[in-house]
Amino acid sequence: MSVSTPLLDTIEPDEPTVQSPTGRINSAKKSSNARQPVVLTPGTQSRSQTAATPSDAESGIAGIFRQSAHPMSLFFLYFFRIAAITIYVISGFLTDNYVLSTVMVVVLLAMDFWNCRNVSGRTLVGLRFWNQVDDDGESYWVFESRDPSRPANPIDSKMFWIALYVFPALWTTLLIVSILKLGLAFIPIVLLALVFNITNVIGFTYADRDAKQRWANDVVGGSWSLGLGGIGGQLLTGAVQKGVGRVFGS
Repeated sequence: MSVSTPLLDTIEPDEPTVQSPTGRINSAKKSSNARQPVVLTPGTQSRSQTAATPSDAESGIAGIFRQSAHPMSLFFLYFFRIAAITIYVISGFLTDNYVLSTVMVVVLLAMDFWNCRNVSGRTLVGLRFWNQVDDDGESYWVFESRDPSRPANPIDSKMFWIALYVFPALWTTLLIVSILKLGLAFIPIVLLALVFNITNVIGFTYADRDAKQRWANDVVGGSWSLGLGGIGGQLLTGAVQKGVGRVFGS
């Protein structure tokens, strides 16, 4: 090699065709049929790629978690609630310590109440609520909701509302059983569970209605009034807003 010859000129160029990783030599004919790389975008569709078959992704607990955008939030939403009911039911068979079983159930109920109101509701359906007291001592509800242009995952939303309404019904059944069996010592636990669960039911139900009404008011007040204009637009906007308020119970 001559000294005056640049080093890059002595390197042979790469082959123009990309060989597929088949482990054979001279497999250039299969390179044209090589599978193109798949580019995934952030979202919920990438989770369904792990399912073996389409029917597997649509059925069973595993399929629900595959399609969920927030599987950890969904898991803990059901974990705390199922654990509280399970310990309440089987505590009498496992231990005679009433205080221990009561403390465990109350702790799980408190954790479920906090998790549902602050974590699961915000991540699964984009809703949050709390009670606030102003300077005058008046108490009022405050609701927050996500942008309507970013809808919640349908699986997350469905499973959240199922958990929100089913478990209060289960605790109500346990309350009736305790009354029929004269288990007066366990009635306070069930009543506390009902208070926690029903509070979340009422809060999220009104938060959902408030979000839908505000979205409808924004659409009606922003688009229709600008398009129609004048007194006619104001009258139509007011009529539609009243109708939306009646539909959503406000």
